[in-house]
Amino acid sequence: MAKRKVTNLTDVSEITCVVQKGMADEIVQSLLDAGIQGATVHSGVGTGIRERMGLLGVAVEVEREIVQVLVSKDQVDRIFERMYLAGRLDTPGMGYIYAAPLVQAATYIPAHLLEDKDSLSSLGV
Repeated sequence: MAKRKVTNLTDVSEITCVVQKGMADEIVQSLLDAGIQGATVHSGVGTGIRERMGLLGVAVEVEREIVQVLVSKDQVDRIFERMYLAGRLDTPGMGYIYAAPLVQAATYIPAHLLEDKDSLSSLGV
């Protein structure tokens, strides 16, 4: 049996974008066009001052989509801007985005990439 080993990624950030329902596909497509391998998309429910227009001022739940992607430190600015523009976050009420550095992350990295130093730095390894 082959020895299993964890390949820790360093200098990695997570970008999280919370947008109006229906916008996630456009953001993910912009990520794929930028060469990102994939992203995680899930649904959420949020409330805010604008949603307090329901019957008798009771808050109305509003569905959101959350797009998350891990990128190497040197890609954060480029991918952040791409997601911001694709999500139309320069329009009031469309959502928000943030990036956070990760202390530790791990995933499968093919052996041929582990041998290539240039590939490793672009992955944040």
